[in-house]
Amino acid sequence: MKFLRPVFVALRLWFVLIGFVLLFVAAYAFPFLFPLVQVAFVVFVFLILLDAWLLFSAQNRTANPAFFARRDVPDRLSNGDENPITIFLENRCTFAADVEVIDEIPFQFQRRDVLFKARLKPRETQSIRYELRPTRRGEYNFGAVNVYVLSSLGLLKRRYQFEQGKLVAVYPSFLQMRQYELLAATNRLNEVGVKRIRRLGHSMEFEQVRPYTIGDDVRTLNWKATARRSDAQGASLMINAYQDERSQPVYCLIDKGRVMRSPFAGLTLLDYAINASLVLSNIALLKQDRAGLLTFSDHIGQLLPADRRSGQMMRILETLYRQKTRFAETDYETVYASVRANIRQRSLLILFTNFETVSGMQRQLPYLRRLAKDHLLLVIFFENTELRELLDAPAPDTEAIYLKTIGEKFAFEKKQIVKELGQYGIQTILTAPQNLTANTINKYLQLKARGLI
Repeated sequence: MKFLRPVFVALRLWFVLIGFVLLFVAAYAFPFLFPLVQVAFVVFVFLILLDAWLLFSAQNRTANPAFFARRDVPDRLSNGDENPITIFLENRCTFAADVEVIDEIPFQFQRRDVLFKARLKPRETQSIRYELRPTRRGEYNFGAVNVYVLSSLGLLKRRYQFEQGKLVAVYPSFLQMRQYELLAATNRLNEVGVKRIRRLGHSMEFEQVRPYTIGDDVRTLNWKATARRSDAQGASLMINAYQDERSQPVYCLIDKGRVMRSPFAGLTLLDYAINASLVLSNIALLKQDRAGLLTFSDHIGQLLPADRRSGQMMRILETLYRQKTRFAETDYETVYASVRANIRQRSLLILFTNFETVSGMQRQLPYLRRLAKDHLLLVIFFENTELRELLDAPAPDTEAIYLKTIGEKFAFEKKQIVKELGQYGIQTILTAPQNLTANTINKYLQLKARGLI
């Protein structure tokens, strides 16, 4: 029985058997066909045995299997991104083989179509590449790579199993973080929607005194340094050069309450906020600022003090990986008390939350105003993209008109929230979930360029 366990019947064999059944039925009506059908059936049985011998010959049952496969999967997958998976195939048989590869991917993907077909010549190798997009953080368990090998006869299959199991963790979108980091290093952030921010005035953090070049602001001329240099080396203008303010604390405050449970394009609002926080923290560290983190719901979750030392990015990644939404209502009074007790220096607080109604925002407004009194507060909440699709679609009947009217009311309340928060000096972003990262970085760079941080 152990010998028969890897044996499977190919589809071609079933079709041939059905043909023989029809021929035997026809032989009853035409007796002269019966001997021919019998001979053909004996030949068919012989071909089955020959196919079995090709697949299970002594050469193929040596210590080294006649076929080899390996799955190359990263130790960590990036949430919300297309992660590449590669299956490496090697045909060690002495004949050309048709193969069917079934990869047992984690159940979280709910896919049953991971089937690939290929044909390999003797001693040939091939690579099969496909992509998986996880939508939840956590541990994913990959099963075996099942390879079904067929000879040229194609009557039987021999199954080989490789990579019996591998546990992979799905982390926040570090692929997106690396993409933004690379674009920032090459000054191409505009390709992903990050605008070029025109600097108003200049920073007050002095960097150096250097020679004047065409295009420099003449208001930064250093007349004393110019006089000293002119006396020693001839006439040469000198200016004061300034750099961006550094070591400014930037905290991402992430709401884990039930308002962040809503799904969009497979990801929850919490996952969008976590991915954006990861990218923004990395950009802040690249700008020499200090990045920190605070998560909360009905109680305070994790508090990671702002820092820019080596290893801070990894600590942020590990902290974000463990976050989960809760179904309780968010307690902003606890948030204010925690910020007041633990964040003493004036900082940029980027609050990721969601307000659906003006009354819901007004219940939390006193605590938001207190936060904005001591810090620069940026509140980010989400536009309902499905509601936007409803408003943009034409209304063919009376029922659709009523639905659009109600939708307009909800959309108007979102705009009212932005307006009311702005009256109290609170910065706001109302964004679609898919545009969250780019809009957040734009606002951060804008606030930094204006010298508000």
